[in-house]
Amino acid sequence: MDLIFSCVLVISIFFKRATGPGLESLVDQTILIITNDGRNIVGVIKGFDQATNIILDESHERVYSTKEGVQQLVLGLYIIRGDNISVVGELDEELYSALDLSNLRAHPLMPVIH
Repeated sequence: MDLIFSCVLVISIFFKRATGPGLESLVDQTILIITNDGRNIVGVIKGFDQATNIILDESHERVYSTKEGVQQLVLGLYIIRGDNISVVGELDEELYSALDLSNLRAHPLMPVIH
């Protein structure tokens, strides 16, 4: 239970609260999405629709491991279906750039159970 709390705490530190209604205030900003299957995807939001399908540019997936640092898999232009999104948050660029992902160890997130 402590590990889950610490992962959520680390993730929440790098999120900033959106200032406007919905996703409109986040367009052209770097966001982090946590999907229902536990994937962490970072990218610049370029668009979205009423079903919360999101288009990301310059995106990459962060793969966490307890044995080695965080791997970043380049995805490029990427579309995520709205029904597969659990969390959307604006990434704090200043804190994110100071983070050394090569030394970060963590268990991957478990899938969301509805």
